[in-house]
Amino acid sequence: MCVEPIEPPSGRLTRRGVLAASAVLAGTATALGSGASPAAAAPRTSRPGTAGDLVVEGGTLLDPATGHVTEDAVVVIRGGVVRAAGSRDAVRGQLPADAPRLAAHGHWILPGLVDAHIHLNTAAEARDAVRKGATSARSGSTNFYQDIAVRELARQAPERAPRLRAAGVFVTPDLGDTVLADPDLTPLARLKDGVRSAQALRRVVEVNLARGADVVKTRVNERAGLPEQDPLAQVYSHEQLSEVVAAARRGGKGVLCHSYSEQGCHDAVTAGIRSLEHGAFVGERTLREMRRRGTYFTPTLTAIAGLATSSDPVLAERGRTYLPVLKKAVLAAHEMGVPLAAGTDSSGGSVRPIGGEVELMHAAGLSPLDAIRTATTGAARLLGLAGTAGRLDRGFAGDLLLLSGDPLKDLSVLKAPSHVVRSGLAV
Repeated sequence: MCVEPIEPPSGRLTRRGVLAASAVLAGTATALGSGASPAAAAPRTSRPGTAGDLVVEGGTLLDPATGHVTEDAVVVIRGGVVRAAGSRDAVRGQLPADAPRLAAHGHWILPGLVDAHIHLNTAAEARDAVRKGATSARSGSTNFYQDIAVRELARQAPERAPRLRAAGVFVTPDLGDTVLADPDLTPLARLKDGVRSAQALRRVVEVNLARGADVVKTRVNERAGLPEQDPLAQVYSHEQLSEVVAAARRGGKGVLCHSYSEQGCHDAVTAGIRSLEHGAFVGERTLREMRRRGTYFTPTLTAIAGLATSSDPVLAERGRTYLPVLKKAVLAAHEMGVPLAAGTDSSGGSVRPIGGEVELMHAAGLSPLDAIRTATTGAARLLGLAGTAGRLDRGFAGDLLLLSGDPLKDLSVLKAPSHVVRSGLAV
């Protein structure tokens, strides 16, 4: 996790106050105001705050679920939802006369991608993620509940943010300035050993749930992105992780867990987490347990590959060492039947294209179609969006990408979509 420190909000502990304060942090107040200026090259098909109507025609449609390819395809979006998708002949008679048209001739049409691990702190980052192809996402946590506000922004102005599952604040031993994210967290600042007791762990989870978090994020190991930390050092035991999972489950939520060491991965998985994040040194025994339990693996290859190019020699060596090990773990997981989800772990103001993670999944040994599935149907299931995202079929969200080439032959086209449509709105 790499989130930048940001000034905390001050506000009343009402639902309205929480969202208003978070909106200020995320920059959404300006984005939703009448003074916001739209992107120059993004034609608007509907007024802000509503879903759009659009007919996309003439491209080659790929269905990630089946691998079926349809030439001269047409996708009909009404009110931000796909009403029909298929060959021109199959869709004939369902074309609304009044909907705007987007010519896709010479392009491939794919559903919008899903980034299952991203840190969105501002409205600018949220919009950048959408422009780079992530029309749905899961937060990897923020310092002061900015992701809660980004989720609301996505509901009010879908072209400005991905459909988001928010994680709230990180359940970690040292909260730092995050104790100021909510007055109910401030008593934890006096704890000598940090957030480690069962009561303290439950408190952070409960505050997250009260704030409206969709998922809970915790850790079992230290960070790889800080040279002074040892990513193989374990910070929470199996018992402590079980407390976090139990508290989240009482609120009907799952847990994603930052991890690196094999023992840490095994403790996290057997404690009942929903998805394992990073997991460079996950071993066969843990992968078998993940397959048995249906635990997802979100390896964030993009983040680990980024370490290898760091100017810090410790981080560069760490990245060079970890990346090949992680790629082997990804392939082993895939061959074993462990569900995979693509996530960039973007943070700190820099949003990496989710298409790059798909490329790295392929580099790890997955076929192009299976790699695409990690950022479409697979990630959608992890986020609880199996009937909403990841496909372009009747009843699914009107989120799609137009690509300049065939992604089954060249996955690099996913990193720079020619057009992005979010909820029927051209971005």
